[in-house]
Amino acid sequence: MTAQTVSRDPIATVSGAVHAYGGRPVLRGVDLGLRPGEIYALLGPNGAGKTTLVRVLCGRIRPDGGAARLNGRDPARIPAARAGLGLVPQEIALYPNLTVAENVETFAVLADVPRAGLASAVARALDLTRTADRARVPVKHLSGGYQRRANIAAAIVHQPSLLILDEPTVGVDLDAREALDAVIRGLRDLGVAVLMTTHDLDQAAALADRVGFLREGELVLEGRPKALVAEAFGERMEIQVHLAEEVDAAAQDRLVAEGLERTARPTVWTRLEVDGYAAAGRLDQRLREAGLAPREIRVRAPSLAQLFSRVAGRASAA
Repeated sequence: MTAQTVSRDPIATVSGAVHAYGGRPVLRGVDLGLRPGEIYALLGPNGAGKTTLVRVLCGRIRPDGGAARLNGRDPARIPAARAGLGLVPQEIALYPNLTVAENVETFAVLADVPRAGLASAVARALDLTRTADRARVPVKHLSGGYQRRANIAAAIVHQPSLLILDEPTVGVDLDAREALDAVIRGLRDLGVAVLMTTHDLDQAAALADRVGFLREGELVLEGRPKALVAEAFGERMEIQVHLAEEVDAAAQDRLVAEGLERTARPTVWTRLEVDGYAAAGRLDQRLREAGLAPREIRVRAPSLAQLFSRVAGRASAA
């Protein structure tokens, strides 16, 4: 793989995908296009249809309606089409007693990498994933971050045009995540299309060129992260009120009367304001006068996580 100018035509597409299990719809007319040289984050709550959509794209299931194409061919009907795919599952899929290099070589053989090019293919994959310094270390002795990168090396040794990452940050600490993100960006810059499914919305916001939100089998929102957040919230800022402890029902009613909503953390309440900093000062004073002295009040730009909490909330209220 070398840096190159790549076409912006989709390398992988899903068109009008419909699928159901036991009569229960899990995909409802999903359209998706993945272009070379981009990172696309597929987001959504559990049960939204992400896993089924990935299986359709990989050719592991045929949708009840619609079609998937990888490099112009149906991956469910033409096994050779799947040669252009690399898949990194959520659980590490390596042989723990083999070294990193031995694992990558094994996957290269399984992917029919020509024997004459085997050594160079393995060396390239180790270099791209920054695992060459652990090449002779058994996988079972690696940290979670190195295991994840070694798994990516095994998935790209045959130089696929599409790499699918399922929850790539599971079991990875912050420092290792930064190294992993650098690897993913490097593959994107080489022209690989990267599709990642993740619940890590901070990573999606920082890493993805585009995001798509899947809800109840429908792709309900798609675009560049910053543009989506700006469109949803405009000039409003998020005010976060952090309480020292959970409060009783009467205090909760007072917080609601101030326009605050409780987050997933019961001691953190939030609302949006155009004049965020000034509004935060006034809010702090009123809460203290009511005997609800905040431990901390933060003002920040709205996040992708906040946007998708709102989108997911629409489904709950429906």
